[in-house]
Amino acid sequence: MMTPRIRKEVDEALFAFVDRRRPDLLAVSPDLAPLLDALDSLLAGGKRLRPQFCYWGWRGAGGGTEPGIVTAAASLELLQASALIHDDVMDSSDTRRGQPSVHRRFEELHRRESLLGAAEPFGVGAAILLGDLCLAWSSQMYESSALEAERLARGRTVYDRMRTEVMCGQYLDVLEGARRGGTVETALRVVEYKSAKYTIERPLHLGAALAGAPLPVMEALSAYGRPLGIAFQLRDDVLGVFGDPAETGKPAGDDLREGKRTVLVALTAERASPAQVEVLERHLGDPALDGAGVDRVRTIIEESGGLAACEEMIERYADQAAKALADAPLTSEAVKALEDLAVAATSRQA
Repeated sequence: MMTPRIRKEVDEALFAFVDRRRPDLLAVSPDLAPLLDALDSLLAGGKRLRPQFCYWGWRGAGGGTEPGIVTAAASLELLQASALIHDDVMDSSDTRRGQPSVHRRFEELHRRESLLGAAEPFGVGAAILLGDLCLAWSSQMYESSALEAERLARGRTVYDRMRTEVMCGQYLDVLEGARRGGTVETALRVVEYKSAKYTIERPLHLGAALAGAPLPVMEALSAYGRPLGIAFQLRDDVLGVFGDPAETGKPAGDDLREGKRTVLVALTAERASPAQVEVLERHLGDPALDGAGVDRVRTIIEESGGLAACEEMIERYADQAAKALADAPLTSEAVKALEDLAVAATSRQA
């Protein structure tokens, strides 16, 4: 399988692009160096799933080995960086990929340099601006990928839709967190637009559109990508509660402290006793939730059958994706790579 090589090429294209932008920022002011340092640190981690799905969407639709496709695909990592930075601000997350989140990083800079005013709004403001910069750079990197103008125009429609959908999904996520209750249906709506389409379906569509894929290929990629994207996020929800912090890069139970109204939580609420639901609601969204509280919620999720139901959903959606891929009109090389990526997306431990 060629995916490890593609991941390496994506990294090279991504870091080369940022390095080319670096002198422009530092020419404005040396004070912008901490922004670049924060971005370098964030980009050093990550699985590069979106660029890989984009690349194999391209190859599956008959695209060749033009180097420009790797650059176009790698631009999705800057879009992802923007989303992660802003998401951490909205969730008040302390860590990301095993290190301080961007807004916490700039709070510490404020304190270290004894700047005027409060550290927290300074950190939030710096993070929002860096996220905005990453969003702008994602477009710039895509447009400068050296692919033909006609190809870029075809892909631009998908790229624009992808950015719109993920922002809509993010708002729905914030809204669900502010509401008491929530259902499996509403949680799945968030999953579809914040994660499933954004992580897998649209990157596949982007690569295929760049290759000039016909409608049957786009439909086949949706039949594979949408259920796999849902399974991916459901696995992420499980890891957000039960994952090892050393592997996930976030404290144990962080999704509980942030009040995430995930499918896992909704499945648990449907199956739990009134007393268990009361404990779940009391702890969900408590930023001071300690290890004992996390363990209590974990026990409820397991004993109620919520965890088992979520695992069953992951398996069902993954099977649906596998069946769709088996019938997809894609190159055999791409089918093999997408089979392996499906396993990586749904069986991961971090």
